[in-house]
Amino acid sequence: MGAAAAPRAALSVREILGLALGNILPRFGWGDRLRVIFYRLAGMRIGRHCAIWRPIVVRPLGGAARIQIGEGSFLNSYVRFGAGREGVTIGRNCQIGAFVCFETVDHPRDARPGAKRPDLHGPITIEDEVWIGSGAIITRDVTIGRGAVVAAGAVVTRDVLPGATVGGVPARPLRSSGQAPG
Repeated sequence: MGAAAAPRAALSVREILGLALGNILPRFGWGDRLRVIFYRLAGMRIGRHCAIWRPIVVRPLGGAARIQIGEGSFLNSYVRFGAGREGVTIGRNCQIGAFVCFETVDHPRDARPGAKRPDLHGPITIEDEVWIGSGAIITRDVTIGRGAVVAAGAVVTRDVLPGATVGGVPARPLRSSGQAPG
C-alpha cells in the first residue's frame, strides 16, 4: 500500500465505523448524543445542539467529509446523502424530515443506448431555518433560501427563494411570504 493510500484507508475505516456505530445506537437520551459524536468521527461536520435520528445513508465512501450540518438542526430517520465530488451544506436550525434525499450527482438525459453516461456534479446548500418535509428529494446545484419550506414528497431541481414554500414534482412555488423569517 502506497503512502497516500494508507491515510485514505484509515479515513475510510473511520467513516465506515463511525456511520455504522452511529446508525445502531438506540434512540433517545445518551444514544442520540453519542450518535452525533460517531458521525463526526466519520468525517461529518456537525454543529452543536443537533439531533440526528438513525439511520442515515452516505454514499459514496468518502462522502461524509463533504457533509456539513449547522448548529441546532434536526434530521429525522433515513436521510440519504449522495455526496459525490460536491458536498451538502445544511444551515442552522433546519428541520429535515424522514426519507429526505440529497443527491449531488446526476446524469445527462441525452445518453445514447449502450453508452456510459457521464456524471454531473453540483453542491447542495440549505440555508438557515429551512424546513424540508418527509420524502423530499433535493438535486444537485440547488440552494434553498433561508426560512423556506419544502413540502413532503417534493422534488427540488431549482433554487428556492428565501421564505418561499414549494411543493410538487418538480417543485414549484406554492406561496411566498415575501421575506425570510427572523
